[in-house]
Amino acid sequence: MSSVAHTETAAWIVALRVARRKARLRLIAIMLGLVVTGVGLTLVTGPSMTTPSELLRILAGYDVPGASFSVRELRLPRAVLSIIAGMSFGLGGVIFQTLLRNPLASPDIIGISAGASAAAVFAIVVLGWDGSAVSILAVIAGMAVALLIYLLAWRDGVAGARLILVGIGLSAMLDSMIAYVLSRAPAWTMQDALRWLTGSVNGATLAEALPVLLSLTIFGGLLLARRDNLEAMRLGDDTAAALGVPLAREKLLAVMAAVGLIAVATAVSGPIAFVAFLSGPIAKRITGPGRSPLIAAALVGALLVLLGDYTGQHLLAGRYPVGVVTGALGAPYLIFLIIRSHRSGREA
Repeated sequence: MSSVAHTETAAWIVALRVARRKARLRLIAIMLGLVVTGVGLTLVTGPSMTTPSELLRILAGYDVPGASFSVRELRLPRAVLSIIAGMSFGLGGVIFQTLLRNPLASPDIIGISAGASAAAVFAIVVLGWDGSAVSILAVIAGMAVALLIYLLAWRDGVAGARLILVGIGLSAMLDSMIAYVLSRAPAWTMQDALRWLTGSVNGATLAEALPVLLSLTIFGGLLLARRDNLEAMRLGDDTAAALGVPLAREKLLAVMAAVGLIAVATAVSGPIAFVAFLSGPIAKRITGPGRSPLIAAALVGALLVLLGDYTGQHLLAGRYPVGVVTGALGAPYLIFLIIRSHRSGREA
């Protein structure tokens, strides 16, 4: 009888795991379908509409007069950059929130995006740089600021709350520096700097998207390969250590990969506001407890940028960069989180 009960229990556990796996795959398929739908909307919509049949012919390599240039040279690079930049922001953001177990631990909040932005503004306004030179300096600065935050927050380890507070303070300093540089900028460079700071995929090219794709492939692959260790760390350092996770090494690799994703994406598209901040919480609500949010967060990030850009270009009275739309979405959620955290602390 005991043997029969044990066999039935084992079979029930296996069936439950299979059901969960199928549910996860079904969820990912739905989200991929939404991404494909968003890409389709981006490719067919514009000053001149492209029919689905024309779009399929263009993607197959045929020339369609009056539509091929718009789709291949303008809309397709924009859609590609939206997807891979959004995935980079979403995946990088959820890694910080997972490691520090705090929804406020986003690159938007703790200063990494501000570091890249300050370097880019300095390069554009003071040094007169443009193009890839600005992007390279922004990547270096984003990584350097992340390292500085980590060192300043270190005290026999890095506590999540201390790192967030240090990051917020450093971000405020960098924002002040950006404001000062812009106040001294001539009109012809200020417009370029402001356009970069807003976060935009306007005028994207496939050549610009290539570094972001390489970054997503390398760093994203590294994070997905360590998904089990990241899930263990989400339960707490003590639990992860008890499960045999080498905490110091895994945290360092995860932070480096997340910073790389955020820095490279920011360098190309600018700091698209709150995508990294929003993707993780939305993904966790969709996937539910006990499931890795990494892939879901990446897909949510892609959807936020795709739909934010589509909304800014076609659904509002004027034309707005994607960063304006995502900023309008993220700011109320940030206020909600701060109020909820304050109430929870007061009740405790």
